[in-house]
Amino acid sequence: MRNIITVFSVFCISTALFAQDQKFLKMPKFNKDDLKKEKSAIDPKAPAELLYRSIHYRIDNSSGNLIKEYTYRVKIYEKDKSENWHNLEISLYDNNSGDREVLTKMKALVYNLEGDNVIETKVDKSSKFKSKENKYITVSKYAFPAIKNGSIIEYHYEVSSPFVYEIPLIYIELDTPSVYTEYVLDSPLQMSYSVDFTGSLFPKYKIMKEDVMYGSQYKTYRFGYDNLKGFMTEKYVKNNDNYRTKIRAELHSTYFGNNLKMYTSTWEDIRKKLWDHEDFGSQYKKDRLVKELIPAGILDEKDDLSKANKILDHVKTNFTWNQNNGIYAENGIRDLIKNKTGNDADLNLMLTAMFRSANINAYPILISTVRNGNVNLTFPNLGNFNYVIVGAEINKKVYLFDATSKQSQPNLLPSRVWNDNGLFVKDGKAELISLNNIEVSHNSHTTKAKINTDGTVSGVYQDQDEGMMAMNAKESFDENPDKYKKQYKENFSVDFANINSRVLDGGEFRSTMSFSSNNMIDNLGKKMILNPLLFLHQTKNDFDQQDERRYMIDFISPISKTKVVEIEIPEGYDVVDLPKSKKIVTEDKEISYSYTVEKKDNRIITISEYNIASANYPKEYYPAFKKIWKTISDSESQVMSLIKK
Repeated sequence: MRNIITVFSVFCISTALFAQDQKFLKMPKFNKDDLKKEKSAIDPKAPAELLYRSIHYRIDNSSGNLIKEYTYRVKIYEKDKSENWHNLEISLYDNNSGDREVLTKMKALVYNLEGDNVIETKVDKSSKFKSKENKYITVSKYAFPAIKNGSIIEYHYEVSSPFVYEIPLIYIELDTPSVYTEYVLDSPLQMSYSVDFTGSLFPKYKIMKEDVMYGSQYKTYRFGYDNLKGFMTEKYVKNNDNYRTKIRAELHSTYFGNNLKMYTSTWEDIRKKLWDHEDFGSQYKKDRLVKELIPAGILDEKDDLSKANKILDHVKTNFTWNQNNGIYAENGIRDLIKNKTGNDADLNLMLTAMFRSANINAYPILISTVRNGNVNLTFPNLGNFNYVIVGAEINKKVYLFDATSKQSQPNLLPSRVWNDNGLFVKDGKAELISLNNIEVSHNSHTTKAKINTDGTVSGVYQDQDEGMMAMNAKESFDENPDKYKKQYKENFSVDFANINSRVLDGGEFRSTMSFSSNNMIDNLGKKMILNPLLFLHQTKNDFDQQDERRYMIDFISPISKTKVVEIEIPEGYDVVDLPKSKKIVTEDKEISYSYTVEKKDNRIITISEYNIASANYPKEYYPAFKKIWKTISDSESQVMSLIKK
């Protein structure tokens, strides 16, 4: 992956020569033969295919607005496997300060073939479903009618936006194959954009030049791609989007009336811009305002780490994250103090201010969450970031804090935070830092069961998470408690009852439940056959990729997972054919697995445990994981027998 400034230096000489026969912004006429196509020539198994895709951004010279045009023609091969194309969603942004995006044009229809006749069905604009995504974004959803196997969906819409600083990021590679995809950015010469190009695919057609367009002098960037395969995702990757080819642009400078205005072009420029920003730097400088919030006695703490811990606990206890992300305070510290809720920046900028008022050196750290994608370190721009955490320098070490999670601790942060890099916004300089999670996450499954004389199995089961996994579990539970509890029945095919999930005093998240089952044992005359792990045994190899691994292997944190199953044997039965124990470890001791089964009195105790020592690994480790996970699958598939005396 390389920045476009580097990439384009290779082919910027006479770039128009590469696209002299290519007509950009001109969708081919509709062809009835496309309706007769039965499969994609790019990928015969694809349920849908993009016949044409055009993304066109231009700055209107008269209004100064960004005009966003999207044109798609999509072939549906299998209706039931292409649901993501059955609706058109249009998002509009409103900053609630008078500036908002407006949908200016929209046309959508569906083509079908009946006999030899082409039938057009238009989308009824009045049938849209409108929803408020958050306080800034409204989404309008239009359902495409009459979709069948063989249908073609076509739509075009335009949005006028006053927000010209950051051009939306576009993924060139989608999961759906594409016959043709193009990206076009047109801007007046007075407005200079930095264009960020990352990924492995280079455009077949390229134009970068100045030209007279729309009645004025413009700079145009045009990239076209033929016959793109659907992007292939891999398991154990933080965010597969990090590896897709994508394009984004950000305003670099403007030149109006002999006045040159530079926007962010270095990380230091970003720091300076944020330092006095009303919703950033001005927030965490309010140490006098927040000092009175700190409970009596905390400021007298001699140990700064203990002091920071207690301040963090106070913020977590009294203030709540509203689930919104952003690098700017949504409501501000004054409103947060009053209403007790805010976005990540509200909470963590206030935490920064409280640390500073307690004489702890603390500064904000800008990050991009895992879902938002990686930061391009060669392309300094604010659009990289969407979240704020806190860095505190204590005893010559930097500790990380995040007040959005009730279970967070110093350096123990939610999984969304651990995305490789951040920008440490100190008072006098900006520093790029690595975010490497070394805190081990623990997951333990404990089952105590009894085999009844009628062949049924009953008992209790406990699932407990610690560290980062506990935060993930608690957030998943809070989002939908019923769905969280239902997952146990779905994952294990066991009829659990009395499910109780809660946070323990140490921050662990524990779920306990009871169960009874009549399908865990095969009864063959006087013999009972069962898996000593009962419903917890691994049934397949999670590392089953047949193609060569292409991407890093990500776990976000080191992991320790343990299963302990204790089974009480019914009176009058002997144990035979105990499974064989197994232990395997890599030479560097990074990955290990052990499996033991033993009989103690009238109980069978089985322990299965694996440990992963690091948060991520180079792709070259994939064969090692594949081998160990096959060992896990083979070991846990073993069964044991009980024979009646």
